[in-house]
Amino acid sequence: MSSHSAQAAGPATSCWLLRGNDGSLSAYAPADGGLLRWTEQRPGGPDWTDPQFIEAPGLTHATLAQGQDRYVHLVTRRTTARGVELMHATQYQTGRPFGPWHSLGNPHKDESRARAIGAPAAVVADDGRVHVFVRNAGGGVSLRRQGKSGKWEGWKDLKGSHLLEAMPAAVAVGSRVELLAPADKQLSRWCQEEPGGDFAEAEPFAATAAAGSVTGLSTADDRATYYGCASGGAGVTAHRTGAPALELGGAPDGGPVAVLRTPIEGFDCTVLAYRARNGRPAIAACPTEGEADGLWWTETGEPSLGAPSLAVDAEDRVVLAAVAVDGTLRVARQKAEPGLALAAWTRA
Repeated sequence: MSSHSAQAAGPATSCWLLRGNDGSLSAYAPADGGLLRWTEQRPGGPDWTDPQFIEAPGLTHATLAQGQDRYVHLVTRRTTARGVELMHATQYQTGRPFGPWHSLGNPHKDESRARAIGAPAAVVADDGRVHVFVRNAGGGVSLRRQGKSGKWEGWKDLKGSHLLEAMPAAVAVGSRVELLAPADKQLSRWCQEEPGGDFAEAEPFAATAAAGSVTGLSTADDRATYYGCASGGAGVTAHRTGAPALELGGAPDGGPVAVLRTPIEGFDCTVLAYRARNGRPAIAACPTEGEADGLWWTETGEPSLGAPSLAVDAEDRVVLAAVAVDGTLRVARQKAEPGLALAAWTRA
């Protein structure tokens, strides 16, 4: 891993700003042949390292996941002359190199079907086990995960049909893992029946969402809320069991919604962000599971590439990050005043 002069591209997911064990934030963005990573030089910033290059030859899609131990798991879809396989690597310390790549293979042995798999989704359960989901060639979902010993289990077909090609949304909810995947006419769901157990297809949400726009967030001890962009660009929507779908307004470009749950002025709040149709990041907040009271979207900063991302820094400030059109990292931090006002954007 070394300094790299290539320009970062727009992130295709909203989970790319992560906080390590030492409290420092790291930002990851795709680049030709791999990814770029910026890391705060000290917890809370404001200075960042120059972008470091993480080599990932043949990368076509990448996703990041982080568990309670703060290890960063990188899962990529790699296309080579030999075919398509999923790869996994782990970063154990902030700012340090990733460990060796490990092939997760492909749920299909037939080459033509293997090339038809979608972008992977990854999530780390509370017990530290990494789960990788992918839309398979049959339009359903396949799962590969670590066993209790840490050794990877084989691929399992979770069934399903007519799923859209983009990455599904996986989230740890309490001690269980859930998955939501947009399909032709619904949002299909899978839930673990018990912690560490098998997955069963759950009651779907009778709604649609733009492919690749949905992000999950644990909003209660045993419940997730899924945020996405309504099909046709009608704004952000929220879905969770036991409640009707909520329209949250806004003018997103159809990309992934960034989500964060954190206290603001002592209240449990959910912060949301998206890339607007004009390219600028937009942000809003509400009491957690209180979306029905309304959100007020505020556009901020310059036009950006891909999805923005959200995190909390070492000083408990909300941080909004985006990749500018020149490929540089831009960051805005919460001001030291009531509410969610952001200070001026800075270039990393």
